[in-house]
Amino acid sequence: METILSTTNTLRTTFPAPQSPSSCFSSNLPSVPLSSLTILSKNTRKLKSTITLLQKTPAKYPALRISATSQVTPASMETSTIPTEMKAWVYEEYGGVDVLNFDPKVAVPELKDDQVLIKVAAAALNPVDFKRRFGKFKATDSSLPTVPGYDVAGVVVKVGSQVKELKVGDEVYGDINERALEGPKQFGSLAEYTAVEEKLLAVKPKNLDFVQAASLPLAIETAYEGLERAGFSAGKSILVLGGAGGVGSLVVQLAKQVFGASRVAATSSTGKLEFLKSLGVDLAIDYTKEKFEDLPEKFDVVYDAVGECERAVKAVKEGGSIVVLTGAVTPPGFRFVVTSNGAALKKLNPFLENGKVKPIIDPKGPFPFDKVVEAFSYLESNRATGKVVIHPVP
Repeated sequence: METILSTTNTLRTTFPAPQSPSSCFSSNLPSVPLSSLTILSKNTRKLKSTITLLQKTPAKYPALRISATSQVTPASMETSTIPTEMKAWVYEEYGGVDVLNFDPKVAVPELKDDQVLIKVAAAALNPVDFKRRFGKFKATDSSLPTVPGYDVAGVVVKVGSQVKELKVGDEVYGDINERALEGPKQFGSLAEYTAVEEKLLAVKPKNLDFVQAASLPLAIETAYEGLERAGFSAGKSILVLGGAGGVGSLVVQLAKQVFGASRVAATSSTGKLEFLKSLGVDLAIDYTKEKFEDLPEKFDVVYDAVGECERAVKAVKEGGSIVVLTGAVTPPGFRFVVTSNGAALKKLNPFLENGKVKPIIDPKGPFPFDKVVEAFSYLESNRATGKVVIHPVP
């Protein structure tokens, strides 16, 4: 879907050929001339042409015929061609991957005034997706049945009446749920279409494809907001627990490239140590062989993406901060749940476009749309490096 809208608009004006010069311009015809011809508009976006003919001559004169032809690539979409039903993955009860079902006839979500409808090109999976499916926060969840999926990248095919900046044809990406655990949308991104508030989206960086863009939103926003909440700034040191994961790999990059960390340490299994170093990690720690809390070096911030806060307390400097994404919290640790915000993505777009921050896609992916169950099973095995992405979407 890299070519979004390729349109040629041709306006043809044709007059029927007269039988002979004398038959059309005979001296016995009235001498009143054609007074005016006004072309009011030619709107190439809507592919419509309007021509008004004002004349005082008799009806004998040849009629003016206007035809507008257009060619639109299959990758584009006009409102009139948006179907009422779509293919999607759905679960009607909470549970493991066995509750996921492919449904070819799910209603396309209705659009609110502040939303855009996206034709999904790629979607990424996150731990919150399967925790939600397990019913971990069913008290604040939306009603079943559920189309899962938070991360999306795709093309805008319809806009609400209050949408101010985005337009049909824009390539966008974002986390479709402003608050991950509080009333997430019933219709998620594992579908052909999803409806999203404009404020949650950003235009896709030009150098990234849809797979790369889909891998970023929830993870990079979580990484960024956590660092901000911890008061992280240039010259400080950080230890990232789970540095090879979806969030951890972005924490490493943001700390180094955006916030100006003086030193970055991170933990991973033996096979991922070289990967950590490729991201810019100064100290790669093999958690299968070393206890990070026993190292003599202490850090200004510990970013815990794996649920080891009790141990992290021993690795942080006095007066430092511990960002906790999962598991029990021990002071000075604090837990937060990201608030999705398209403004954060816009702020980080330059770092993505200049290559200082790179999306990390698990090498087993992307998984095709018909392999969503396999993709979730792999994610839930905790073996993924970076993000698990679904592409292509029908």
